[in-house]
Amino acid sequence: MKVTLRSAGTVCALTLLLCLSGCHRHRKTTSAPNSTDYSDNIETLVASRKLSFLRWPNVSDYQPLIKSFYDDRNNEIAWTRDGKPTPAARGFIQAFADAASKGLSPEDYDSSRWSSRIQALSSSKEDSITQFDVAMTVSVMRFISDLRIGRINPQHFNFGIDVANKKYNLAEFVSDHAVDVTDVPQLLSTVEPDSDLYRRTEQALAHYIELARLQPTSAAANPLPMVTKPLKTGDPYPAGNELEQRLVFEEDGHVTAADQNEDPKQIVTKAATEGLKAYQERHGLTVDGRLTPETVKSLNVPMSRRVQQLQDALERWRWLPEPYLNPRLMVNLPEFVLRGYSPDHKLDFTMKVVVGKVVDEHQTPVFAHMMRYLVFRPYWNVPTDIARKELVPKMSANRSYLDSHNFEVINTKGQVIPAYTVKQVAQGGLMVREKPGPKNSLGLIKFMFPNQYDIYLHSTPATELFNRTRRDFSHGCVRVQKPDELAAWLLEGQKDKDGQDWNLDKVREALNSGPDNHQVNLKTPVPIVLFYVTAEVEEDGHVHFFDDIYGYDDKMQQVLQKGPPYPIRPDPAIPKPKPGDTV
Repeated sequence: MKVTLRSAGTVCALTLLLCLSGCHRHRKTTSAPNSTDYSDNIETLVASRKLSFLRWPNVSDYQPLIKSFYDDRNNEIAWTRDGKPTPAARGFIQAFADAASKGLSPEDYDSSRWSSRIQALSSSKEDSITQFDVAMTVSVMRFISDLRIGRINPQHFNFGIDVANKKYNLAEFVSDHAVDVTDVPQLLSTVEPDSDLYRRTEQALAHYIELARLQPTSAAANPLPMVTKPLKTGDPYPAGNELEQRLVFEEDGHVTAADQNEDPKQIVTKAATEGLKAYQERHGLTVDGRLTPETVKSLNVPMSRRVQQLQDALERWRWLPEPYLNPRLMVNLPEFVLRGYSPDHKLDFTMKVVVGKVVDEHQTPVFAHMMRYLVFRPYWNVPTDIARKELVPKMSANRSYLDSHNFEVINTKGQVIPAYTVKQVAQGGLMVREKPGPKNSLGLIKFMFPNQYDIYLHSTPATELFNRTRRDFSHGCVRVQKPDELAAWLLEGQKDKDGQDWNLDKVREALNSGPDNHQVNLKTPVPIVLFYVTAEVEEDGHVHFFDDIYGYDDKMQQVLQKGPPYPIRPDPAIPKPKPGDTV
């Protein structure tokens, strides 16, 4: 119902205005009002949780917000004036059409339906006008929310990331910022994550969308022939030309005009070998320039799949809370790499890591937290599950197993218990811990960011694992390749209790001959993100792709294909990380 104040006395008018202000948060409408009252029709539409004229009719997740938006404007239409879309509406319609460039699906915002809706406005039928209006409100709210916090709640995948604090009050936001906006792209840029990492991914997506458009259909219909063994330069290969062409298309190879004029090649050429090295480096493969089965499999992945990987990466970037959009530390799990960034978001270092193995549900969880302290020469308190599964059988077979392997048994107070039974350990009444030292499973240091999963970073005596290309071998915690350098980086600018700088030499002294179980607090907690993207864009613009080791990309696509409303509750079919079962 549209209420108009009339001059029936100053006191009465002021009283009515104050009363209405208490009931509704009125906004100022800068565009001209419509001459026709559509409020009854609008009121009927916004009361429904299902709107049949939408591509995705179920609006139950947005219905309260839609109603609030129209209540606030007394059910006045927002997106047309005199039977024509407002400039803001036209700007959003263009944004919906370009949604793929943001990693979103245009049809989630009815992109293909707006042309016919605009044509229907010319009939001046009330249904056409009000349906256009409500459809626009739903689509704008969805689009802004999807750009702001992503489409799927990360907790659906049992990720430890909460988007609640990033949510807008969409009814207010659309009223205050969207209805009369004159520059839709600029508005949307303020909604998206303010992160160079996000922006680089978005730029790469545009490039790969174009590559997918240009890729010959023959590439998918006629994949490169598989090899049974690695091939080096000069080895016979029936698709030598096609291999070179694919590497050039991927921008990893270079073919001269003379090369193009040669007869069809049926070998692995030197040019192909050099291109393969660049390709392998970007795709998480062993870099040796040989045409291996793994490399052929990767080369046969269509550009459309690479587009999807970049879209999935953008979705996950949108989940991150504000303090973690530009983290100081980030572990990308499928890449097996840790990156450290300066306070102004420049890359300081990268190092290899070992992450949780796929089998037995030991995947390293995805979450964001604050690193608060380091422990030099730590004990390793063996998680009860690991002790029961791995140590108890060995203790049963060899009574002196713990003593001979640098373990001891303790009670809940941390007191050493010399006399114990295997049964006490098996039942969890007593615990096992490994003594500090170079052979300790945690190595000589651990990096702590206390969390619900009991996950942390640590060094390791098993340094040979860093020579592997695929490095998912842990029970969940993250093993770092250069723990001394990481510690010195974290402690830069800090002094110990004797006033000495925590430089690299000081760190190495603490590792090799310092006191056991020595905790050093960070002067300023450091944001760390354990992340999962199978497409990563470097500062130089090079795009790296990785295997979906935990299957999270596949799970995301399965959900997205169903369309909105997208789930917000945890999926019981996805295993939850098991606290305490880590190392």
